[in-house]
Amino acid sequence: MACKSEHDVPLGVNRTWVKYIESGVFPNVARHFSVMRCNQCEDAPCMAICPTNALFRAANGVVDFNDSNCIGCKGCMNACPYDAIYINPATNTANKCNFCNHRVEVGLEPACVIVCPTHAIKVADFDDPLNQATKIIARDDVAVRAPEQGTNPKVFYRGADQASLNPLRTAIASDGMIWADTTVNHPTVPVDADGVVARTAYTTSHQMTWKEKVSGYLVTKAVGAGVMLVAGLLALLGHSDVQAAVGVVPPMIAGAFLGLTGVLLVTDLKQPKRFHYLITRGSWDSWLVKGAYILMGFAVCLALWWIGGLTESSGLIDVMVIPTGLFAAGTAGYTAYLFGQCEGRDLWQTPLLLPTLLAQAVTAGGAVYAILDVLMDVPEPDAIRWVLLGGALSTAALIAIEVTSKGTPHVEAAIREMTEGKYQVKFLIGVVLGLLIPAALVIIALSADAGPALPAIAGLAALVGMWFYEDSFVRAGQSVPLS
Repeated sequence: MACKSEHDVPLGVNRTWVKYIESGVFPNVARHFSVMRCNQCEDAPCMAICPTNALFRAANGVVDFNDSNCIGCKGCMNACPYDAIYINPATNTANKCNFCNHRVEVGLEPACVIVCPTHAIKVADFDDPLNQATKIIARDDVAVRAPEQGTNPKVFYRGADQASLNPLRTAIASDGMIWADTTVNHPTVPVDADGVVARTAYTTSHQMTWKEKVSGYLVTKAVGAGVMLVAGLLALLGHSDVQAAVGVVPPMIAGAFLGLTGVLLVTDLKQPKRFHYLITRGSWDSWLVKGAYILMGFAVCLALWWIGGLTESSGLIDVMVIPTGLFAAGTAGYTAYLFGQCEGRDLWQTPLLLPTLLAQAVTAGGAVYAILDVLMDVPEPDAIRWVLLGGALSTAALIAIEVTSKGTPHVEAAIREMTEGKYQVKFLIGVVLGLLIPAALVIIALSADAGPALPAIAGLAALVGMWFYEDSFVRAGQSVPLS
């Protein structure tokens, strides 16, 4: 309450909150309390992913924020392993506990510290070895939340129950909780012997950050990149002089889907009018900024390729094959590095994400060309079908490796949610409709030397199924509770 009063925090969101858990079996039961908040990390992932330096480290070490720079991309929310960042509904910008830095800078303590009647919250000055709290940290058995994330958090807990600090070791009862509106019991908790040991009795509900627009953006940029990768292949096979199917139509399709990618990215921002801050106030530490420049470079390549096709200049197209291919691969794959900056989402940290995104782009490119083969004269139709088949089988193999591999408890919980839980149907549609059916149809078409109809159906199925898989992956990655 002191925090809300000090910062005018709107109802429904929290900078800091107290989590209650209950453990034991009646009559030997206990209730434990733990304060949840920003951990003022030494290696703060929220700062690294922030594209506009809206999150920054103050001179005294506090991770603070600047509302006027925030574009509301929500990347910091997925980067934070502690659920500490929220979107302020009054400003549509990211806010969090900033340690009451306006007070600390003038020699006062944070509001939560001075209001605590039992001195349960203490400020440690790490530069002062004689500081009382610093001594406690040095001599006592203290714990931090999610140490495996390597963020070097600066909030230490003495005497806290480990189940309170690790949300995978607690569960919410199926009838909800008496004192708080929250989501139903999450099925992501482990069921082994080291799993649930307590139940959550009071906490806050944290909403999913990235949804269908991000899933759609993964598909649209895969289509844009994939079309040009296949067009580049046809040019290398000696067909750069085919005006329509190689020179003009591919960059037009890629440009349309690249534009749609931009629309999805901008409309997903909480401050869409500030999208140009990615350029004017951009931070090169963020893959959101690097990705924006990759997309712009790809757009320039598309324009030059289209000019070459329009003017029937096969020489210009031949010159543009390599740079366009590189920017197409960058467009398809940079999201792997962006998701890699989301330290709070272990599923997205997989090293298989980059090859999966590239394989999906190849699949999408083959799919679009298979559809075009019905509408126009496309050179090397068998090569197109082999591209679609190879992309689908490669993607299927990579996904199979991912979902059957062992990982951290967070990864296994997310995979369980994707393949067996809430997102199972989308996952199955994505795999069956988007990969297995297209592969089967293309194999039939190749073996029977069939016309373009079957590959076109396969291509359409691949594109539709891709969105279902991406949506299951994006949502499952955010399904594991962090607090």
